[in-house]
This record gives sequence, structure tokens and C-alpha cells, in this order.
Amino acid sequence: MPTVAKAAPRAAPRSARMPKADVVEMFTRLRELNPHPNTELEYSTPFELLVAVALSAQATDVGVNKATRKLFPVANTPQAILALGEDGLKKYIATIGLFNAKAKNVIATCRLLIEQHGGEVPRDRAALEALPGVGRKTANVVLNTAFGEPVMAVDTHIFRVANRTGLAPGKDVRAVEDGLVKTIPAEFLLDAHHWLILHGRYVCKARKPDCPQCVIRDLCRFKQKTAA
Repeated sequence: MPTVAKAAPRAAPRSARMPKADVVEMFTRLRELNPHPNTELEYSTPFELLVAVALSAQATDVGVNKATRKLFPVANTPQAILALGEDGLKKYIATIGLFNAKAKNVIATCRLLIEQHGGEVPRDRAALEALPGVGRKTANVVLNTAFGEPVMAVDTHIFRVANRTGLAPGKDVRAVEDGLVKTIPAEFLLDAHHWLILHGRYVCKARKPDCPQCVIRDLCRFKQKTAA
């Protein structure tokens, strides 16, 4: 079945590993700053989240939200989206990159959810990854955000933050994911995905990190901190 190609995160400079005490302090500060973090994708059910995350590959959350605000009031179940058909779905998501491939995957996913899972999103990694266009990262987002599983979805922002700060340096996404799960204390792990992605999106930005405004700048091992 068709899949959406996922761009690998760009290589991020790896820093010296952050000591355990600093890891605890880092997440204590992030929690104080944002006690109840969540995804910026708009959803109300696990199925809506699954669709939104699938649409977000190589697209912004803002762009996805604009599309789903029109789509979900019309069709927000596997049955309803399947009834739209591929062409009908494309009309709602045409503003999102790779919408043709994404429409095929979402329709195929809806069909499998109905045929194999009673129309419900499975709370199982293998079953999620068996859905068209759903890879490990998407599965982790759904497991974490919809079902409260302490797993770590690593996107380009988290990959960058983990390497720059020294939190969990790694040469690829899976190495960083495994490092984060091993390094982050259990009390922070459930929300860590959201703290890290928001920190990477708004503070530890790719081109020019906002180090002067960073609440963890004294803990960070990044050698090229910006001054202003």
C-alpha cells in the first residue's frame, strides 16, 4: 500500500552527555514552565489524533489544524471518512503537502480499522504500525498522547534538542529514542515528548536557538550558544 516518505531529521551536532542530576533539573524546570503540556494538533478522539498525525508528515501543525477544522465536523470516524472516498477526502486536505499520498493512506487505514479493529484505533504498537503510512513515530504519538503510554516519539525537533543539550546524543532517530527512554526519569517520561518538541519548536530552533531566553541554558552542553 502507498506510504508517505518521511524526511530523516538533519544531523545535529552531538554534545557531551548531560549528568543525571542535570536531567532531573532540566525537566523540573520545563514542568514548572508548562505543567500540563499537550500536542498542538487539534483532536478530540484517538482516531482524530491518528489522522492529524498522519497528515502532519512534512507539514506544519498549523496547516493540519486548518484542514481538520473543516474535515472533522463532516467526517471524524473511519466510516465517515471512508464514505467520503479518496477524492472527497482530498478536497479537505489539498492545502497539505503530499495530500495525494496521504489521502490514499488515510482511506486505506480507515478500511483496515473497520475490518480488523471494529472501527477503533488499537492500543498496540504492532497494530498501529501495520496501518498504511503509520511508522514508529506516529505510533508513539498516538500511544503517548491518546492512550497515556510513557513512550517517546522523536521528530526533528526532539532529535535536535536531545543532541544539542546532551540529554540523549545519538546518530539516528532510534538511538535518540532509546537514549531518551533510558535517561529521562519515570516521573517525567509521560510528558517529556511534549516538553521537548515545544522547546525545540520555539526556543532551541534549528537555525538560531534562542539561548538567552532558554530556561535550561546553564544545563545545556551545546558549545555554540547564541548570545542574543
